[in-house]
Amino acid sequence: MSAAAYPAADTASIEPLLALMSELPKGDPARQAELFQSAKDAAALSPTTSNRLRYALALSTPGHGGSDPVAAQRQLSELLARPETLLTVERLLALVELQQVDRMLVLQAENKRLRDDESHDSRDKLLAVNRRLQTESDENAKLRKALDEARAKLDAITHIEGSIINRGAADSHTP
Repeated sequence: MSAAAYPAADTASIEPLLALMSELPKGDPARQAELFQSAKDAAALSPTTSNRLRYALALSTPGHGGSDPVAAQRQLSELLARPETLLTVERLLALVELQQVDRMLVLQAENKRLRDDESHDSRDKLLAVNRRLQTESDENAKLRKALDEARAKLDAITHIEGSIINRGAADSHTP
């Protein structure tokens, strides 16, 4: 739906939400934890639509320890299931953020699938290389054995030739 399809809305109600989404990933870890915990506590202690939306947006914001896109998706979906409880501009923000979270989850799933496929492919390649190495090692062992047998035969022939030469020399010296 285009922005023109919605009547002009007062954005003052979402300015604190946008500020939270902007500040959350920028702060040091202590500040991030403080901002996140504040949103979480407000949603738990006083579960108004605004507090629940603030917490859902904190969950959906990447770049801090409390980020949880699955929980954000669930929270945003619950809020959008009752759109009459949200101001128009809050509903738009929640909808846009839910779409962003959905895309992020799809990308994470695809990334995991690719890593798993790569891991599986690497494992298959490693097994193939190991089988080839074992085959070549077995072949080398056979060739070494054949070489040893050939050397033994050559030594035997050399020994026999030496014996024949020595016998021939001994026969020629005897009267």
